[in-house]
Amino acid sequence: MSLLVLLSVLAGFVLLIAGAEGFVRGAAKLAAVVGLSPLVIGLTVVSYGTSAPELAVSLQASLHGQAEIALGNVIGSNIFNILMTLGIAALIVPLTVAQQLIRLDVPIMIGVTGLMLMFSMDGELGRVDGIILLLGSIFYTGFLVYQSRRESDADVQAEYEKEYADASPKTWQQVLKNVSTLLIGLVVLVAGANLLVFGATAIAQSMGVSQLVIGLTIVAVGTSLPELATSMVACYRGERDIAVGNVVGSNIFNILTILGVTATFTGVPVSSAAISFDIPVMLAVAIASLPIFYTGNRISRWEGMLFIS
Repeated sequence: MSLLVLLSVLAGFVLLIAGAEGFVRGAAKLAAVVGLSPLVIGLTVVSYGTSAPELAVSLQASLHGQAEIALGNVIGSNIFNILMTLGIAALIVPLTVAQQLIRLDVPIMIGVTGLMLMFSMDGELGRVDGIILLLGSIFYTGFLVYQSRRESDADVQAEYEKEYADASPKTWQQVLKNVSTLLIGLVVLVAGANLLVFGATAIAQSMGVSQLVIGLTIVAVGTSLPELATSMVACYRGERDIAVGNVVGSNIFNILTILGVTATFTGVPVSSAAISFDIPVMLAVAIASLPIFYTGNRISRWEGMLFIS
């Protein structure tokens, strides 16, 4: 394994994180300019934004014929988000789990994971599967907007107001600045994805392991760093609803949007190993999270340690 390959992976991670930060910041501020509430911005724009690295890497991998990296990236990211991101966040401070997450979002996460497993049984996520997943993403986003307008919990509204409200003047210069931030973030994201896919492919070849394994491990951890950072910052600021909601929302978007887009454009072959082990593990983790979230509407420190273990 050459130094160039290692530097490509490290540079890819750095660019992905920096690009995601710029992309999310620009998108969130633009959403505020057009009048979206902080709650809608947090539930939709930010969840999509923190999933942007997964989307960039998965598309780049598929377009370059490394679809196993794209699949492994989504599976590994979803497992990492729950077990590691929420585990670390719960160690910082016990996490509050909103009733809506328990009643609706977590069951939706379990349902779309099961749907992905069902679609994968023929050995491929094809164009029709991708279109169905994308339609699900559109309906879920609309559902989130609808639910946010009915949110009556003042504490929840205050958390999102504190995090995502934008008090800056809404001048054309400010709009231009936000558009520039978003576009620069997007360019940096794509550059980071290119470097990471190149490095990950080279590592897989040099180590003699499948691209799926590299996608499940190195790539998945790297693309999940924005979710980890967002949740840890939210915990530090006492915004514990945001920490959990960000992870659940991102996991749903990863399957519906990222696999939906990738399968629609290029198709995603699914290996027998993924069908028999990796996707069932992702489903088991999603199912196991529900009773933990349900007990006391919180994730305690010992449960966070259990997740990490």
